[in-house]
Amino acid sequence: MKLSDSVEALRGVGGRRAALYRKLGISSIYDLLTFYPRDYLDLSNPVPIREAELGEPCAIRARVYRKQGEQRIRKGLSLFRVYVTDEETNLTITIFNSQFQFDSLEEGEEYYFYGKITGTLLRREMNSPLIIPAEEQALIRPVYSLTEGLSNKLVQGNVKEALEVWGDRLSDPIPFDLRQREKLCQLRYAIENIHFPENKEALRLARERLIFEELLVLQLGMFLLRRKNRRETGIRLQDTDLSAFLELLPFELTVGQSAAIADSLADMARPVPMNRLVQGDVGSGKTMVAAALCYACHQNGYQAAVMAPTQILADQHFATFSRRLEPLGVKCGLLTGSQTAKQRKALLEEVREGRISVVIGTHALVQEDVAFASLGLVVTDEQHRFGVAQRAALASKGQDPHLLVMSATPIPRTLALMIYGDLDVSVIRELPKGRKPIQTKAIPSEKRPRALGFLKKQLEEGRQAYIVCPLIEEGENELVSASAYLEQLQRTPLAEYPMAVLHGRLKPKEKDRLMSAFQSGEIRILIATTVVEVGVDVPNANVMLIENAERFGLSQLHQLRGRVGRGSWQSYCILISDHEGEENRKRLEVMTETSDGFRIAEEDLKLRGPGDFFGFRQHGLPALKVANLVEDLAVLRRAQQIAEELLAGDEGLSQPEHRGLRVMVRRLFARNEQTALN
Repeated sequence: MKLSDSVEALRGVGGRRAALYRKLGISSIYDLLTFYPRDYLDLSNPVPIREAELGEPCAIRARVYRKQGEQRIRKGLSLFRVYVTDEETNLTITIFNSQFQFDSLEEGEEYYFYGKITGTLLRREMNSPLIIPAEEQALIRPVYSLTEGLSNKLVQGNVKEALEVWGDRLSDPIPFDLRQREKLCQLRYAIENIHFPENKEALRLARERLIFEELLVLQLGMFLLRRKNRRETGIRLQDTDLSAFLELLPFELTVGQSAAIADSLADMARPVPMNRLVQGDVGSGKTMVAAALCYACHQNGYQAAVMAPTQILADQHFATFSRRLEPLGVKCGLLTGSQTAKQRKALLEEVREGRISVVIGTHALVQEDVAFASLGLVVTDEQHRFGVAQRAALASKGQDPHLLVMSATPIPRTLALMIYGDLDVSVIRELPKGRKPIQTKAIPSEKRPRALGFLKKQLEEGRQAYIVCPLIEEGENELVSASAYLEQLQRTPLAEYPMAVLHGRLKPKEKDRLMSAFQSGEIRILIATTVVEVGVDVPNANVMLIENAERFGLSQLHQLRGRVGRGSWQSYCILISDHEGEENRKRLEVMTETSDGFRIAEEDLKLRGPGDFFGFRQHGLPALKVANLVEDLAVLRRAQQIAEELLAGDEGLSQPEHRGLRVMVRRLFARNEQTALN
C-alpha cells in the first residue's frame, strides 16, 4: 500500500470517476491528499435569521418545528418544505428532489443550515441548503475546485478514506529540528486539518505549515536550477569593444540600458554561463541591449540566437538587428515556420557553417535540424511565452552558451527573483530620450462619439489607431465585440479609412498578413482583441482606444497602452468603461496618473493578486497550491533564507534528513517542466 497507488484503490472510484479526477490533475492517493480546498464554508458563527442579509450566503442554527410532505411540481421535480425557527424568527427551508434528506430531519431537533436567504423581511426562505446536525463538531467545511460529475461530498468522502487508510504513509519532508525551530505542525496534522479543520486555529496552523513547506521547496528548486546552470563554459568574451556599435546608433543609450549591457558583458567574461533577465517597461529599449551583446559575441567569433514568441515579432527583430548590425559586418538570418523548404535549407547551411552570426527566429529555432558552428549567446524575448524546457532546448545547441532573457512585464523585484529564480536580474526603468509620455484618459461610453471624433482627427493627420475589444463575437452580455465594432464603425464617418479585425482565432498566416498591412499603413484602424498586447511596433499608430477597460488587469492595460507612443508624435490612450465599482475606479485612476509600469504592477498585485496578474505556468514557475506570493511575502523571504542555509551545508540535498525535501523539489518541478531538474 503506497501513496502512489491509483485513486481507483478507493471505494466507489472506478474508471469513470478516476477519469474525472485526472481532469483535475489527480491520479494517485498522494495527489488527492494534496488537492487542497479552494475555500471553506464556515458554520461556526451562525447569524440570527432576522439579521441575515438577503441574497447573501450565511449559516443559521435553527430547530425544525414542522415538516410538509412531498409536492410534485412536474415530472421529475418534487419539493419538500421544512419550517424552522431560531426562537425569534421563522424560516422556510425548501428541499428539491431529496426524500432522503427530508426524512433525515427530525421535528424538535436543531441543525445548521447554510445557503442564501431569499424572500422578504417578513417571510424568509432558503432553498437547497447544506444541512448539518447541531451536535456535529466539524463546522468548517472544505470547498474544492470541481469538474462536472464530481461533487464536494464525493471528494470529501474520498479524501476522508484516503486519510484513514493511507495517512500513516505520509512522511514529513521537513526535518524535525527545522520544524521545531519554525514552530510548524507535523505533515499528517496539516493534511488532516487543511481538509477537515477541527476549528479556525487548527486551520491556521495547517495553512501556516503547508505554505512554508511549499515556498521552501520552491526556493530550493530555484536555487538548484541556478546552480545547475552555473557549470563551466568555454565561451568567455575577452576582447569586446562596442564603440563602433554605439557610434552608429542614432540615439544615446539610457543609464539602464548601459548598466544592463555592462552587467551582461561582465557575466560573459566569467567561466560560468550568463543567466540574466533584462526586465524593462514597454518601449524601454531591451532590444538594443540584446543587439549590443550579439555584436560582442560576433567580435569574439561566436554566433547568437534570438528567439521570439511570434513570427511578427521575429520579423520585427530581424529588421532591427539587420539595420543595426549588418553595417558592422554582422550577417543576420531569419528562421520561421513559414519559410519554404529551399529557403530553410540554404539558411540552415549558412548557420551550420558559421557564415550567419545572428539568427532570429520563432520556436522553429529549437527544431532538431538547426545546428550552429559556435553558439555563444541565446536570447529569448517576451520570456513569459517560453518555459524552462524551451530555453534549455535552444541552449543545448551550443557548449553551455550564455543566456539572456527579456520581459516587458514589469514585476516587483522580489517577485522577479522568484519567478526567474534561476536568473540574475537587470532592470531598465527609463524610456529612451525623446519619447513623449502617453496621455491617458478614462471616459464613460456616452462620450464614445467624442472619442471617435478625436480618433478621426488623428487619422486625418496621417496617423493610425488601435481599438481593443475583450470579445471576438457578440455574446449574451453587453460587452462590445471586435466583429460587431467593425460593422458599427463602417456606418460612421470613419468608414472612409481601411480597417480590419485581428483576433486569436485567425490562422497564423492571416494574423501576419493583417499585422504587416497595419505596419505598412495599408490598414489605418486595427480592431483587435489582446493579441496586439506583446511586441508589435508600429511607430505611426498613436491612438489606443480600449473598450470595457474594466475587463483587463492593470498590467494588461499597461501592456496594451505600450503599443502606441513608439513614434515621434504625441500618443493617446482612451479607456472606455461604465463599470462603477470602487476597484475599477482605482484601477483607471492609476492608469491615468502614471505610466510607470513598476508602480502599475505593484497596484495590480494589490488589487487582483498574482493569479490574475500573470499565469505562473507561463513564466516557468510551478503552480502553487496553497501559498500566495503577495500575501505570504514574509514567509517567502524566510523560506529563501532557510533554503540558502540548507544548500550551503548540503549542496545536493543528499543527506538522509533532506531526502524528503529533494523528493518534494523534483515532484513540484516535474508538474511544470519534466526536464527542469534532471
